[in-house]
Amino acid sequence: MLVLTGAGVSTESGLPDYRSERVGLYARTDRRPVEFQTFLRNEEARRFYWARNFIGWPYFSQVQPNTSHHILADWASNKRLFAIITQNVDRLHHRAGCNRILELHGTSHYVVCLTCQHRFGRAELQQMFLELNPSWAVYDGKEKVVAPDGDVELSPSQTQGFKIPTCPQCGDGILKPDVVFFGENLPPWRKTEAAQLVDNADSLLCLGTSLQTFSSYRLVLQACERKLPVSIVNIGPTRADSLAQLRLYSRISTTLEMADRLLSKYK
Repeated sequence: MLVLTGAGVSTESGLPDYRSERVGLYARTDRRPVEFQTFLRNEEARRFYWARNFIGWPYFSQVQPNTSHHILADWASNKRLFAIITQNVDRLHHRAGCNRILELHGTSHYVVCLTCQHRFGRAELQQMFLELNPSWAVYDGKEKVVAPDGDVELSPSQTQGFKIPTCPQCGDGILKPDVVFFGENLPPWRKTEAAQLVDNADSLLCLGTSLQTFSSYRLVLQACERKLPVSIVNIGPTRADSLAQLRLYSRISTTLEMADRLLSKYK
């Protein structure tokens, strides 16, 4: 079994999803993720993004896996699933101890230079921010709503004067989280690896994702073309509901705990 996970898997760790009705970030705030081209072309947009990310990082970086992450890691170790493709950028599957993971949209725990491709840890960048902006050290992010990518809500006026570093390797490159922004294409190698995982699967289980992004919806279409059984568990409707053989409207942990109890009888 191949598992495809989305933000709904991490909500019980304290990270909201984007699209769930009434409770998702889009429903509760006016905040929308920055578009890739805006980030690339607009220095003020980068300042605004990084200031908010700086505030959210202390909380985001300490978030811990929940029951769902641990159950999936246990299933992986017991060969009940052979891989996880996650749309999440929080690395919680890794922290739970799962090894066979493809981060479809990258990870917020690394930063990449758009000029020389130098890649380094987000924690190192946090220290660079503190050195450039010592007066911001009083913020811990705990009073803000942290988004699935580690962002928090601030106004543009609050971020004026925030200094952002350039690449420590080449000296002048723009730094960006090693995640796929809205409007940005998936790296070809990642798209290929995801397709290969679907080709090697005997079934697909989608957890906590509305499948609104084509990068994930494409994988369901591929599974259907191969006539694989597709199951979806989410608290709200998804783009692929009509394609699934099994569809459950439920919290992810509730369903996985029930499934795990049933599976334990067949060890």
